[in-house]
Amino acid sequence: MTIAHKLSAKELAVTSAALLAELRARRPLVQAVTNFVSMDVAANALLALGASPAMVHAPEEAEDFGAISNALVVNIGTLSQSWIVGMEAAAAVAQKLGRPWVLDPVGVGATRFRDAAVDRLLQFEPAVIRGNASEILSVARIAGLSEDAAAPKGVDSAHGTDVARASALALARSRKCIVAATGAVDLITDGERTIELANGSPLMAKVTALGCALSGIVAAFAALSEDRFVATAAAIAIYGVAGEMAGELADRPGAFRVAFIDMLDAIGPEDIARRLKVV
Repeated sequence: MTIAHKLSAKELAVTSAALLAELRARRPLVQAVTNFVSMDVAANALLALGASPAMVHAPEEAEDFGAISNALVVNIGTLSQSWIVGMEAAAAVAQKLGRPWVLDPVGVGATRFRDAAVDRLLQFEPAVIRGNASEILSVARIAGLSEDAAAPKGVDSAHGTDVARASALALARSRKCIVAATGAVDLITDGERTIELANGSPLMAKVTALGCALSGIVAAFAALSEDRFVATAAAIAIYGVAGEMAGELADRPGAFRVAFIDMLDAIGPEDIARRLKVV
Protein backbone atom coordinates (compact mmCIF):
# COMPACT_ATOMS: atom_id res chain seq x y z
CA MET A 1 0.00 0.00 0.00
CA THR A 2 1.31 3.44 -0.94
CA ILE A 3 -0.13 6.57 0.62
CA ALA A 4 1.12 9.57 -1.35
CA HIS A 5 -0.54 12.35 0.63
CA LYS A 6 0.24 13.41 4.18
CA LEU A 7 -0.78 10.72 6.63
CA SER A 8 -3.36 11.84 9.16
CA ALA A 9 -3.47 10.44 12.66
CA LYS A 10 -6.64 8.52 11.80
CA GLU A 11 -5.13 6.98 8.66
CA LEU A 12 -1.95 5.98 10.44
CA ALA A 13 -3.91 4.52 13.36
CA VAL A 14 -6.01 2.38 11.02
CA THR A 15 -2.98 1.25 9.03
CA SER A 16 -0.96 0.55 12.17
CA ALA A 17 -3.74 -1.60 13.63
CA ALA A 18 -4.03 -3.57 10.38
CA LEU A 19 -0.28 -4.17 10.21
CA LEU A 20 -0.18 -5.16 13.88
CA ALA A 21 -2.89 -7.75 13.27
CA GLU A 22 -0.95 -9.03 10.25
CA LEU A 23 2.26 -9.21 12.27
CA ARG A 24 0.57 -11.25 15.00
CA ALA A 25 -0.91 -13.58 12.40
CA ARG A 26 2.25 -14.04 10.33
CA ARG A 27 4.90 -13.80 13.09
CA PRO A 28 7.72 -12.61 10.80
CA LEU A 29 11.14 -14.02 11.59
CA VAL A 30 13.60 -11.20 12.31
CA GLN A 31 17.31 -11.92 12.31
CA ALA A 32 18.97 -9.57 14.78
CA VAL A 33 22.69 -8.94 14.57
CA THR A 34 22.59 -6.74 17.62
CA ASN A 35 24.70 -5.75 20.59
CA PHE A 36 25.19 -7.61 23.84
CA VAL A 37 23.33 -4.98 25.86
CA SER A 38 20.18 -5.12 23.74
CA MET A 39 19.80 -8.83 23.03
CA ASP A 40 17.48 -9.61 25.92
CA VAL A 41 15.12 -6.63 25.67
CA ALA A 42 15.10 -6.68 21.85
CA ALA A 43 14.17 -10.36 21.71
CA ASN A 44 11.50 -9.97 24.37
CA ALA A 45 10.02 -6.87 22.72
CA LEU A 46 9.70 -8.69 19.40
CA LEU A 47 8.14 -11.71 21.08
CA ALA A 48 5.72 -9.63 23.13
CA LEU A 49 4.45 -7.75 20.09
CA GLY A 50 4.04 -10.95 18.10
CA ALA A 51 7.13 -11.38 15.91
CA SER A 52 9.77 -14.09 16.07
CA PRO A 53 13.34 -13.00 16.92
CA ALA A 54 16.57 -14.84 16.15
CA MET A 55 19.79 -13.44 17.59
CA VAL A 56 22.04 -14.90 14.89
CA HIS A 57 25.33 -13.16 14.11
CA ALA A 58 27.83 -15.78 12.93
CA PRO A 59 28.92 -15.13 9.33
CA GLU A 60 28.97 -18.89 8.77
CA GLU A 61 25.18 -18.92 9.19
CA ALA A 62 24.41 -15.82 7.15
CA GLU A 63 23.52 -17.52 3.88
CA ASP A 64 21.33 -20.24 5.37
CA PHE A 65 19.60 -18.04 7.92
CA GLY A 66 19.07 -15.19 5.52
CA ALA A 67 17.16 -17.55 3.28
CA ILE A 68 14.55 -18.29 5.95
CA SER A 69 14.28 -14.93 7.72
CA ASN A 70 11.81 -12.23 6.71
CA ALA A 71 13.85 -9.22 7.79
CA LEU A 72 17.16 -8.25 9.35
CA VAL A 73 18.31 -5.65 11.86
CA VAL A 74 21.98 -4.73 12.22
CA ASN A 75 22.93 -2.84 15.40
CA ILE A 76 26.54 -1.70 15.89
CA GLY A 77 26.34 -0.99 19.62
CA THR A 78 29.07 -3.31 20.97
CA LEU A 79 31.27 -3.29 17.91
CA SER A 80 34.29 -5.47 17.13
CA GLN A 81 35.98 -6.57 13.92
CA SER A 82 34.58 -10.10 14.16
CA TRP A 83 31.06 -8.70 14.56
CA ILE A 84 31.53 -6.45 11.53
CA VAL A 85 32.24 -9.56 9.44
CA GLY A 86 28.95 -11.07 10.58
CA MET A 87 27.05 -7.82 10.00
CA GLU A 88 28.37 -7.46 6.47
CA ALA A 89 27.63 -11.10 5.68
CA ALA A 90 24.04 -10.81 6.90
CA ALA A 91 23.47 -7.49 5.11
CA ALA A 92 24.90 -8.87 1.88
CA VAL A 93 22.48 -11.80 1.97
CA ALA A 94 19.53 -9.52 2.71
CA GLN A 95 20.51 -7.28 -0.20
CA LYS A 96 20.89 -10.25 -2.55
CA LEU A 97 17.55 -11.79 -1.56
CA GLY A 98 15.64 -8.50 -1.43
CA ARG A 99 14.90 -8.79 2.28
CA PRO A 100 14.35 -5.49 4.12
CA TRP A 101 17.03 -4.69 6.62
CA VAL A 102 17.35 -1.96 9.22
CA LEU A 103 20.63 -0.26 10.16
CA ASP A 104 20.85 0.99 13.75
CA PRO A 105 24.09 3.03 13.83
CA VAL A 106 24.51 3.17 17.60
CA GLY A 107 27.19 5.64 18.66
CA VAL A 108 28.23 6.51 15.13
CA GLY A 109 30.33 9.66 15.10
CA ALA A 110 32.09 8.72 18.34
CA THR A 111 35.07 6.91 16.77
CA ARG A 112 36.66 6.44 13.36
CA PHE A 113 36.26 2.68 13.71
CA ARG A 114 32.51 3.05 14.18
CA ASP A 115 32.23 5.51 11.28
CA ALA A 116 34.11 3.17 8.97
CA ALA A 117 31.80 0.29 9.89
CA VAL A 118 28.73 2.35 9.03
CA ASP A 119 30.32 3.49 5.76
CA ARG A 120 30.84 -0.14 4.77
CA LEU A 121 27.36 -1.24 5.85
CA LEU A 122 25.70 1.53 3.82
CA GLN A 123 26.98 -0.17 0.68
CA PHE A 124 24.48 -2.99 1.30
CA GLU A 125 21.51 -0.61 0.89
CA PRO A 126 19.52 -0.71 4.13
CA ALA A 127 15.77 -0.26 3.69
CA VAL A 128 15.61 1.78 6.90
CA ILE A 129 18.16 3.72 8.94
CA ARG A 130 16.89 4.25 12.50
CA GLY A 131 18.80 6.24 15.08
CA ASN A 132 18.68 9.21 17.38
CA ALA A 133 19.14 12.68 15.96
CA SER A 134 22.89 12.82 16.56
CA GLU A 135 23.36 9.44 14.88
CA ILE A 136 21.36 10.51 11.83
CA LEU A 137 23.47 13.66 11.52
CA SER A 138 26.63 11.52 11.63
CA VAL A 139 25.37 8.97 9.09
CA ALA A 140 24.49 11.81 6.71
CA ARG A 141 28.05 13.10 7.01
CA ILE A 142 29.51 9.63 6.43
CA ALA A 143 27.25 9.21 3.40
CA GLY A 144 29.02 12.14 1.79
CA LEU A 145 26.38 14.80 2.18
CA SER A 146 27.73 18.31 2.51
CA GLU A 147 27.17 20.25 5.71
CA ASP A 148 24.72 22.52 3.92
CA ALA A 149 22.76 19.59 2.48
CA ALA A 150 22.86 17.44 5.57
CA ALA A 151 22.12 19.71 8.49
CA PRO A 152 21.92 23.29 9.70
CA LYS A 153 25.29 24.79 10.63
CA GLY A 154 26.40 25.25 14.18
CA VAL A 155 24.99 21.97 15.50
CA ASP A 156 26.81 20.37 18.41
CA SER A 157 25.98 17.19 20.33
CA ALA A 158 22.72 16.15 21.99
CA HIS A 159 20.50 17.10 19.08
CA GLY A 160 16.73 17.05 18.87
CA THR A 161 14.93 15.54 15.92
CA ASP A 162 13.98 19.02 14.68
CA VAL A 163 17.70 19.68 14.08
CA ALA A 164 18.07 16.37 12.22
CA ARG A 165 15.24 17.09 9.78
CA ALA A 166 17.45 18.35 6.93
CA SER A 167 19.90 15.47 7.42
CA ALA A 168 17.13 12.89 7.50
CA LEU A 169 15.54 14.13 4.27
CA ALA A 170 18.88 14.45 2.48
CA LEU A 171 19.99 11.00 3.63
CA ALA A 172 16.70 9.36 2.62
CA ARG A 173 16.87 10.91 -0.86
CA SER A 174 20.53 10.10 -1.32
CA ARG A 175 20.28 6.48 -0.19
CA LYS A 176 16.72 5.83 -1.39
CA CYS A 177 15.70 4.51 1.99
CA ILE A 178 13.56 5.38 4.98
CA VAL A 179 15.23 7.43 7.70
CA ALA A 180 13.79 7.56 11.20
CA ALA A 181 15.24 9.96 13.77
CA THR A 182 13.66 9.08 17.09
CA GLY A 183 13.46 10.93 20.39
CA ALA A 184 10.85 12.92 22.27
CA VAL A 185 9.39 13.56 18.82
CA ASP A 186 9.98 10.89 16.18
CA LEU A 187 10.59 11.94 12.57
CA ILE A 188 10.15 9.45 9.73
CA THR A 189 10.82 10.28 6.09
CA ASP A 190 11.43 8.73 2.69
CA GLY A 191 12.78 12.01 1.38
CA GLU A 192 9.40 13.10 0.05
CA ARG A 193 6.86 12.09 2.67
CA THR A 194 7.51 13.03 6.29
CA ILE A 195 5.57 12.36 9.47
CA GLU A 196 6.29 13.28 13.09
CA LEU A 197 4.95 11.38 16.08
CA ALA A 198 4.88 12.40 19.74
CA ASN A 199 3.95 9.36 21.78
CA GLY A 200 6.07 7.65 24.40
CA SER A 201 7.20 8.19 27.98
CA PRO A 202 10.22 9.99 29.48
CA LEU A 203 11.04 6.70 31.22
CA MET A 204 11.90 5.13 27.87
CA ALA A 205 15.17 7.08 27.95
CA LYS A 206 16.01 5.56 31.36
CA VAL A 207 15.89 1.92 30.26
CA THR A 208 18.86 0.81 28.22
CA ALA A 209 18.40 -0.61 24.71
CA LEU A 210 14.77 0.34 24.15
CA GLY A 211 15.90 2.22 21.04
CA CYS A 212 17.74 -0.87 19.87
CA ALA A 213 14.61 -2.93 20.42
CA LEU A 214 12.62 -0.44 18.36
CA SER A 215 14.90 -1.07 15.38
CA GLY A 216 13.99 -4.76 15.55
CA ILE A 217 10.29 -3.86 15.65
CA VAL A 218 10.77 -1.63 12.59
CA ALA A 219 12.40 -4.58 10.78
CA ALA A 220 9.43 -6.80 11.62
CA PHE A 221 6.97 -4.28 10.19
CA ALA A 222 9.15 -3.69 7.13
CA ALA A 223 8.66 -7.37 6.30
CA LEU A 224 4.89 -6.81 6.04
CA SER A 225 4.62 -4.00 3.50
CA GLU A 226 6.39 -2.83 0.36
CA ASP A 227 5.67 0.72 1.53
CA ARG A 228 8.49 0.90 4.04
CA PHE A 229 7.63 4.49 4.98
CA VAL A 230 4.18 3.47 6.20
CA ALA A 231 5.55 0.30 7.82
CA THR A 232 8.20 2.26 9.72
CA ALA A 233 5.70 4.91 10.82
CA ALA A 234 3.34 2.18 12.04
CA ALA A 235 6.08 0.41 14.01
CA ILE A 236 7.19 3.62 15.71
CA ALA A 237 3.60 4.69 16.37
CA ILE A 238 2.76 1.42 18.09
CA TYR A 239 6.00 1.42 20.06
CA GLY A 240 5.39 4.96 21.28
CA VAL A 241 1.80 4.27 22.28
CA ALA A 242 2.89 1.16 24.20
CA GLY A 243 5.49 3.29 25.99
CA GLU A 244 2.85 5.85 26.92
CA MET A 245 0.59 3.10 28.27
CA ALA A 246 3.45 1.64 30.30
CA GLY A 247 4.29 5.06 31.71
CA GLU A 248 0.82 5.22 33.23
CA LEU A 249 1.44 1.97 35.10
CA ALA A 250 5.00 2.49 36.32
CA ASP A 251 6.92 5.48 37.66
CA ARG A 252 10.42 3.98 37.95
CA PRO A 253 12.73 2.50 35.26
CA GLY A 254 12.75 -1.09 36.52
CA ALA A 255 8.99 -1.34 36.79
CA PHE A 256 8.65 0.51 33.49
CA ARG A 257 10.69 -2.09 31.61
CA VAL A 258 8.35 -4.86 32.77
CA ALA A 259 5.25 -2.77 32.09
CA PHE A 260 6.50 -1.85 28.62
CA ILE A 261 6.95 -5.48 27.56
CA ASP A 262 3.47 -6.18 28.93
CA MET A 263 1.98 -3.27 26.96
CA LEU A 264 3.56 -4.47 23.71
CA ASP A 265 1.64 -7.68 24.30
CA ALA A 266 -1.57 -5.90 25.34
CA ILE A 267 -1.76 -3.03 22.83
CA GLY A 268 -4.73 -3.13 20.47
CA PRO A 269 -6.46 -1.03 17.79
CA GLU A 270 -8.46 1.00 20.31
CA ASP A 271 -5.31 2.07 22.15
CA ILE A 272 -3.65 3.19 18.92
CA ALA A 273 -6.73 5.08 17.68
CA ARG A 274 -7.28 6.83 21.01
CA ARG A 275 -3.69 7.76 21.82
CA LEU A 276 -1.75 8.28 18.59
CA LYS A 277 -0.27 11.79 18.31
CA VAL A 278 0.76 13.05 14.87
CA VAL A 279 2.35 16.51 15.06
